[in-house]
Amino acid sequence: MGLEIDAQEENHTWTIEDLPPGKRAIGSQWVYKVKHNSDGSVERYKARLVALGNKQKEGEDYGETFAPVAKMATVRLFLDVAVKRNWEIHQMDVHNAFLHGDLREEVYMKLPPGFEASHPNKVCRLRKALYGLKQAPRCWFEKLTTALKRYGFQQSLADYSLFTLVKGSVRIKILIYVDDLIITGNSQRATQQFKEYLASCFHMKDLGPLKYFLGIEVARSTTGIYICQRKYALDIISETGLLGVKPANFPLEQNHKLGLSTSPLLTDPQRYRRLVGRLIYLAVTRLDLAFSVHILARFMQEPREDHWAAALRVVRYLKADPGQGVFLRRSGDFQITGWCDSDWAGDPMSRRSVTGYFVQFGDSPISWKTKKQDTVSKSSAEAEYRAMSFLASELLWLKQLLFSLGVSHVQPMIMCCDSKSAIYIATNPVFHERTKHIEIDYHFVRDEFVKGVITPRHVGTTSQLADIFTKPLGRDCFSAFRIKLGIRNLYAPT
Repeated sequence: MGLEIDAQEENHTWTIEDLPPGKRAIGSQWVYKVKHNSDGSVERYKARLVALGNKQKEGEDYGETFAPVAKMATVRLFLDVAVKRNWEIHQMDVHNAFLHGDLREEVYMKLPPGFEASHPNKVCRLRKALYGLKQAPRCWFEKLTTALKRYGFQQSLADYSLFTLVKGSVRIKILIYVDDLIITGNSQRATQQFKEYLASCFHMKDLGPLKYFLGIEVARSTTGIYICQRKYALDIISETGLLGVKPANFPLEQNHKLGLSTSPLLTDPQRYRRLVGRLIYLAVTRLDLAFSVHILARFMQEPREDHWAAALRVVRYLKADPGQGVFLRRSGDFQITGWCDSDWAGDPMSRRSVTGYFVQFGDSPISWKTKKQDTVSKSSAEAEYRAMSFLASELLWLKQLLFSLGVSHVQPMIMCCDSKSAIYIATNPVFHERTKHIEIDYHFVRDEFVKGVITPRHVGTTSQLADIFTKPLGRDCFSAFRIKLGIRNLYAPT
């Protein structure tokens, strides 16, 4: 706590003043945390002073609050491009990142608990952002962005957390997630000079080659990069008390009736919401959980005992292989291939269809999603067509993101669909009876086909990789699709 206060004063985070008439001071509290390494060992003990931002009033002591963070698809594509080009990947961390942001608003805070006696009847006039303030993330991101642009970086329009530097033959890419930075480039010397520049601007910690990022374990070999969340998965299993149970072979019963369940409501719904929230983050590297987590997340408002039992079954499935993850291959071409599928009228309550898509860059899994469609589709062909439109948006975004990473994807992107009717609708604008009621914005996929940006490809149902994202599958089908998706268990402690 003393070190935290010293850091605040050294950074000139506040000045001690009298509270002006008509102003009010928000409170603060201490937050304690034990930081662990990827192997579970204790890294350090941490005390952080946090302002009670829930007492702030919009327009009085804060305005805009939004600050971008990197999308997980961007993280995976960033790593995949770096490994395909055989670039080194480094990680840096900013000490007390939010303390670097400059405040524009007039914010007063009571003295920190335990230090009130040093200046009785005084308050802190915050000059820089503090953890807990609603505008703190935005202030820090603006400060970091200014420093990067001053060095010559350009901010990507595809993902505002991605910055690129091009100077002659030198290429440096940096990806930002709040105070964690991933850096890669084709020149070790230029990368080191950039690190020194950052250290001169902020209090940085150089963590060396990327190994552990946002709870994601990263292992690199000559054949590629393996990312998993083994420790995070084991924490989930331990927290639910299922370390000693028999593992399940697949996460969700094939003929489940969770949407129609009439079992008693949970007396403590908070534990269900916490578990599902953790499973959602685990799906960052476990694409085999996408559909199961999508189903469980539907019942966050009023979870029942059947829903809790289904969530525990997913945890039992995790126990079979907690170290599973995604392998980003060094070999392979720079071709984007997308797979889309739909389960027509899959929701028994609303009869809306479920869309699933899966995108590969070469042979590496990059992006995937399960999503219930916004409207009811009148036919399976319409549901598949909406899935194609949904995937087309993702493909166009990934192509723009690749351009920011210095990769020019001039060849058409491939879209694999198992519905010939949907492909005919997209390539032939004559099916008026089938398409006149479909919203105009869905027809943009047809324009991308005409322009040659995306080319459709029909695949059989058994070869449709996105099938696992639209419906629950039995043990044999689930295991077969999991292998095809590129899910591996290559865990090796780093």
